[in-house]
Amino acid sequence: MRVSESSSAGFGAVGSMREGVLQLKFLLAGQDDSPNNYALFVGRAGSGGWSTPRHRHNFDQLRYVIQGTYPYATGKTMPEGWVGYFPESVRYGPQERPEGLEMVTCQFGGASGSGYLSVERREAANEVLKKKGEFKNGVFTYVDEQGKRHNQDGSEACFEEATGRKLSFTQPRYDDPILMDPSSYEWIPEATPGVSTKWLGTFTERRMQVGFTRVDADATFPAGEQSSIELLFVCRGTVSLNGREYGPHSAFEFLANEGPIPLKAVAQAEFYRIVMPQF
Repeated sequence: MRVSESSSAGFGAVGSMREGVLQLKFLLAGQDDSPNNYALFVGRAGSGGWSTPRHRHNFDQLRYVIQGTYPYATGKTMPEGWVGYFPESVRYGPQERPEGLEMVTCQFGGASGSGYLSVERREAANEVLKKKGEFKNGVFTYVDEQGKRHNQDGSEACFEEATGRKLSFTQPRYDDPILMDPSSYEWIPEATPGVSTKWLGTFTERRMQVGFTRVDADATFPAGEQSSIELLFVCRGTVSLNGREYGPHSAFEFLANEGPIPLKAVAQAEFYRIVMPQF
């Protein structure tokens, strides 16, 4: 089990491969070279916003908009409070994140087992690439030893520099990102008194799940009973664990079958909840 408090995690600007400034507050991360590696962070677009061209990744993403509206493709937006599943190999964009937009994002290895390259390794690769060429409008441009000019998607160039291998994509399991409006779902009581959950969806043969869990004041949620890594992000309220209290934007990681670990709601609390793919 691990806990991260957003109040003690500062924003740091990353993403030199793209246009604009994206500030990320990293909460939790998995293990490099594991098919279940992941990064959970709060992202906030800085002055002037942040943009990318249309692109795709070899990993999965879940996005939860906590402030603002997210334009994730031409003519397509995700409203505040919605959750989006952006599957591996599925294209999206161009995205334009307006200044002040805040999202909770989880990037993680998808069902194909391709894994996820950590932000630290990506940023290190960016620094190497900037000595070889330049990033502009989300595209990496360089001139080879024969004087030939090359253009490559910035994210793809970063991956290949970091890993030393060609980026490949599995056959897409979906044809577009999947958007979910939590307000359209009903709370379903669980076996534990005072605990209710609304699962938004279960995806792929690896059974990744995303949803929300509500815990009434003085009720206790038994965390860590899933057969894969379980992530909880406190949306509202306060919970206590081992004599300490944790408020909004705190995050918890529980390993597979680690629980039950009791999270008691000091005041009614609500978690954004992710169960990672089962490998």
